[in-house]
Amino acid sequence: MAPRLSLVVPVHNVERYLQECLDSIAAQTFGDFECVMVDDGSTDDGPAIAQAYAEQDQRFRLVQQENQGLGAARNTGWRHLTPGTEYLAFVDSDDTLPSHAYQLMISTLGDTGSDFVAGNALRLRTTGLSPSHAHRRPFRETRLRTHVRELPALVTDRTAWNKVYRRSFFDAAGLLYPEGILYEDAPVSVPHHFLAERVDVLADPIYHWRVREDGNLSITQKKTDPRGLVDRVRSMELVREWLLARPEPVFAEQYLRAYDRNCLTEEIPMFFWTVPDGDRAYRAAYQQHVTRLLRAIGPEAQGGLSPQLRLKYRLTLADSMQSFVAVQRAHSLARRTRQAVRRG
Repeated sequence: MAPRLSLVVPVHNVERYLQECLDSIAAQTFGDFECVMVDDGSTDDGPAIAQAYAEQDQRFRLVQQENQGLGAARNTGWRHLTPGTEYLAFVDSDDTLPSHAYQLMISTLGDTGSDFVAGNALRLRTTGLSPSHAHRRPFRETRLRTHVRELPALVTDRTAWNKVYRRSFFDAAGLLYPEGILYEDAPVSVPHHFLAERVDVLADPIYHWRVREDGNLSITQKKTDPRGLVDRVRSMELVREWLLARPEPVFAEQYLRAYDRNCLTEEIPMFFWTVPDGDRAYRAAYQQHVTRLLRAIGPEAQGGLSPQLRLKYRLTLADSMQSFVAVQRAHSLARRTRQAVRRG
């Protein structure tokens, strides 16, 4: 008989954290699960840790492949799931979960009948847990049987690992993780919000998202790596391409406008703070790839933006990086001054 919940855990060079991750899964109060661990070509002792876990707990099993990246590892895990499981979730192998996480999420789905449930997250450091700024807005309060139409902030819920899907919904959606790029979560997570009929949103923290402090920074911590910028822009483009390809008019009209607005007000501005600190290659990548995205979105989408945002986009499109950096540094100084005044 198939377990009710399938978990996919990609493993790549995380031996320092893997045991803690797997222990938190094994300690779940919801015990009817399988955990497919995918060794994505690790060069450390992580696979040995995973294999030992598989030998001592029959709910865990290890699949191995050559290194292909996180998206490919998640897809491999999905292909190795037991047929007929009811629910599906993904876990990153350097993170942990509170013991009640899956019990809460699955019982919520049982009560509501929604297509998937998404929950709040905390940042995990050696000093303890703290709120995740990235999850603050969409998970401010619990909302059951809702939708991105009713809660627009859900367009910022891009992470793969704070969710439990009905397996039937995930499989029918036909969306696998893009391979060969970083920031592969959004091209799956964001479309799922648009495709779902109803979604449950939990303010309760159900995931502990680690801040890497071992000198081996995670993807999201490599702030001025040009590849990170290029792939993040590509991730946004993949969401836009999916919305434009849908036959239903609401996707290319209402949903695309909402997503473009989020790109302009939240996602692209994240690059602003790192451009002054980036080297020539990073600034060139910003100008080339953000310009391409801005032209695809179109100037009409900038209506109603703040004067500051419009100025930065105008300088970007004009390839005036020196002026852009000067404006951004002045903005950063003004923000630090306001923060100092508030503290004082």
